[in-house]
Amino acid sequence: MIAWFARNHVAANLLLLMIVIAGVFTMLRLVPVEVFPTFELETVNVSVAYRAATPEDMETGVVNKIEEAIADLPDIESLSSRASEGSATVTAEVRAGADPQKLLNDIKSRVDALSTLPADAERPVVERPLIKREVLSVVVFGDLDEKELNELARQVRDELVRLPELTQTDLEGVRPYEIGIEVSEHKLRQFGLTLNDVASVIQAQSIDLSAGRIRSPSGEILLRAKAQAYYYGQFSSIVVKRFEDGSELTLGELATIDDGFEEDPIFTRFNGKLAAVVNVYRVGDESAIQVSDAVHAYLEDNRERFPPNIDIGIWDDDASIIRARIQTLLTNAWQGALLVSILLGLFLRPVIAFWVVVGIPVTFMGAFALMPYLGVTVNVLSLFGFILVLGIVVDDAIVTGENIYSHYSRDPNGLAAAINGTKEVSVPVVFGILTTVVAFLPFVFIEGRLSVLFAQVAFVVIPVLLFSLLESKLILPAHLKHIKQLKDYGSRPPLLVRLQRSCANGLVWFVQHIYRPVVNACLNRRYLTWFTFVCVFVVTIGLISQGWTRFVFFPRIQSETARATLYMEEGTPLVETQKVVRRIEQAAFDLQAKYIDPVTGESIIENVLATEGVARGSSSGQSHVGAVRFEIMPPEHRSLSIDSATLVREWRENIGPIVGVDQLNFRAEIGRPGDPIDVQLVSQDINALNDVADKVKARLATYEGVFDISDNLSDGKQELQITLLPEAELLGFTLSDVTRQVRQAFYGNEAQRIQRGRDDIRVMVRYPVEERASLSDLDELLITTPSGDQTRFGDIAVATWGRSPSTIYHVEQDRAVNVIADIDKTSVNMTLLTEDLVGYLDELLLQYPRVQVSLEGEAAEQRDSFTTILWGGALVLFAIYTLLAIPFGSYSQPFIVMSVIPFAFIGAIGGHWLMGIDLSMMSIMGMMALVGIVVNDSLVLVDFINRKVKEGMPIEMAVRESGAARFRPVILTSLTTFLGLLPLLFETSTQAQFLIPMAISLGFGVLFATFITLILIPCHYLILEDVKTGIVRIKAFFRGEEPPSKKPLENLV
Repeated sequence: MIAWFARNHVAANLLLLMIVIAGVFTMLRLVPVEVFPTFELETVNVSVAYRAATPEDMETGVVNKIEEAIADLPDIESLSSRASEGSATVTAEVRAGADPQKLLNDIKSRVDALSTLPADAERPVVERPLIKREVLSVVVFGDLDEKELNELARQVRDELVRLPELTQTDLEGVRPYEIGIEVSEHKLRQFGLTLNDVASVIQAQSIDLSAGRIRSPSGEILLRAKAQAYYYGQFSSIVVKRFEDGSELTLGELATIDDGFEEDPIFTRFNGKLAAVVNVYRVGDESAIQVSDAVHAYLEDNRERFPPNIDIGIWDDDASIIRARIQTLLTNAWQGALLVSILLGLFLRPVIAFWVVVGIPVTFMGAFALMPYLGVTVNVLSLFGFILVLGIVVDDAIVTGENIYSHYSRDPNGLAAAINGTKEVSVPVVFGILTTVVAFLPFVFIEGRLSVLFAQVAFVVIPVLLFSLLESKLILPAHLKHIKQLKDYGSRPPLLVRLQRSCANGLVWFVQHIYRPVVNACLNRRYLTWFTFVCVFVVTIGLISQGWTRFVFFPRIQSETARATLYMEEGTPLVETQKVVRRIEQAAFDLQAKYIDPVTGESIIENVLATEGVARGSSSGQSHVGAVRFEIMPPEHRSLSIDSATLVREWRENIGPIVGVDQLNFRAEIGRPGDPIDVQLVSQDINALNDVADKVKARLATYEGVFDISDNLSDGKQELQITLLPEAELLGFTLSDVTRQVRQAFYGNEAQRIQRGRDDIRVMVRYPVEERASLSDLDELLITTPSGDQTRFGDIAVATWGRSPSTIYHVEQDRAVNVIADIDKTSVNMTLLTEDLVGYLDELLLQYPRVQVSLEGEAAEQRDSFTTILWGGALVLFAIYTLLAIPFGSYSQPFIVMSVIPFAFIGAIGGHWLMGIDLSMMSIMGMMALVGIVVNDSLVLVDFINRKVKEGMPIEMAVRESGAARFRPVILTSLTTFLGLLPLLFETSTQAQFLIPMAISLGFGVLFATFITLILIPCHYLILEDVKTGIVRIKAFFRGEEPPSKKPLENLV
């Protein structure tokens, strides 16, 4: 096939064109764009709403029953649950390889068959969660009241969702609509009614109902009742009661009707003004940039329609971050490509350098063509994959091109040189590329949340390498067959030619006067050389063990949005929560006033968004919850150098300690695989869980650099727990009857739900606020007996004080508590801390044998990732051995190449120490990729030695000549890899920082690997020959034979 494509340049050019067209089409039309790939576990959720129910009610009445019904389904990998006030969710993780839709159907069948769920609970919703990614938020803010603001926000939401570029929006920081019908107990008694009667009348009269059809000779006529009430006027005209004199009592006369919002207040402010937020998402393959552009265009076209006292702003626009990050990495890419091109132009023939460089975009387009089918999007990780492979991808083209020119120099027949030169190095080149591919394969099989990150890199690098193999074997020879002898420029050659000659002569001088003497000295003292490398390796490992270079599992990726999330003690009045939120907000405004960029004259803190009474992602009010967030100007847009972590640290210090706060967490990072410390405790013994959680928190507080220590076991609101008196049973009451009537009076009776536009609105019948605001109101509440009479609540029941958890978590049907904490990664050695914590937990569990403990969060990700790396590393080494043994035709020679792998890590670890950057999981993955490159270079060198030995050259001479003969391609392949990564090594953008450790491992590792390849491989080759000769001599000695003399390599393999 090599010869056919070399002779048929049309086929080679068409193949090149097809690859480029496929890549360009895919890149422009099919590949979604995002900042980071999203990790989504396949799960099935069962959600149940039971408004005003306590967490314990949700646990016993909903969660336990659903868990028991579905726990034995074989396709469930794990089961977890969350029960909070008014809602519960049971999550089933789908077992690997199982059909998620089948599991959903099985769960739905089991749940639908349940008949013991609370009567007032809503119907369970069984679904696979929709994968949606927030792109940006549109903030509507200004000087107007809540109703006007909400109506305008809903208008914006409805108009946005009609844009063809997007399909998903929702509202944040606004109260849902609700129609409240409040009837005083006095009026109910006056007209002989109950709340249940009023709700029943509304249900009976506010309806749209089909009544069938009339089949007449002229056609069918539909019959229907159309009396559904939607607004205040329609509800107020509903007749509640008719009297004997013909008069009527309407709902408007009986009750106060409020066509407004749910009772729990919610407040949102944007830069200090009342606001409502419309979140915009992308779903499926929608492009974040296209969605953002559509929203911006909508605002520009419609801004004048809005009232003058209204402003509309954009918050947390992912597309702007994507553009900046893509631009940054593309800049790194073209700078790296330029450096690689310059290097190749200086050391290779112009025509060879040109076609080698042309191969880079061709192979990249090939990878782009496959990205949608491999689940790869355009993101920071995939673009980094292209930068990572930028210098590697030219290796096989350099080796092939160099060898073609070498053949042409001996026989100026271009076609024959192209065919023979390509074929001669095809085996080492093919197997060299395969070893690099194998080295990247573990990236695909990493377990946990990090799997999607590393898979994005691998699924870019591997296709690029395979397309580079295709290009160098089928396309490159067709172009290089036209190679010609260099023109004789006489005594005045052009500048480029002079530069090339100077570089070539300088390289030859270096090889002859520096490299040859050094390698000869090392070969003569090969055991001392090997021992020296071992000592350097031990010292390098000591950098880690002695703490000179620390290890952190995953580096912090600083965000351009900082946030503080506040949880007061459950039951805290909203007014108290507001005071704390405004204190946090004011501290953010103080930072905004302090940090003014001297060049732009603007604050680096662009916008401040505060919410009171609602948690992120929720629409129901929670009086004890609040949050403050602010946007930070990207570093590339400002001259003031301060990172988000420093801003958050100062923000925290400015706020100071606050009384009554249960949790106050600060964060300014994205992409974290979990909390740095997350201790999960599981048991059926609730008291033991509480005790162990308290002791774990106390232990964590003793570690320096550990902060934001909390658990999810916080107490809920105070409760009044109802117990019936003996008199109640005599009157025929049940606890269910009494509780339901109390619920109707204080929470309300949901008469019906109506749909107005996109809003699902509850119609609630209840007492007025002033009749349900105190304990005395509960005692005086009139309860209707089974016989129709009424009696005071205080005469038949008693309410005692109690308290339950605010949220109850289950893991595998047992109660679970998570103790979490954050750490200062710049000062804390997480490895030592984890070892000490695990030792403490082992001792603690001896006292509490019924409690199970596990490290989750970042520790779990580290455990899963390292397990995969260990197994993957072992398989990679075996695969590399196999790929080396086949072309060598030897069981022992692969060890020559593989023996240098540990020494390659010297450069990677030393590079981290030199750059002052901690080792991380990204560093380890870079080292794994480094293995393939080191093996690739070493393979070419050993193959050259073998070929020279087979041609009759003595082994020692072949070894001494190999390094000098292959010096240029080895140096070029290493330098191209390093120069391709060089711009990234000095990148300053925040979200590219976590990529730098992998670039350091690969870049510095390759530089040192060059030294290893050119020095240590020849030494190892001769050491192996010494060993083989020694074995042969020992065998001969024991057999009483004459020891044989040294033989050519083929007889010793």
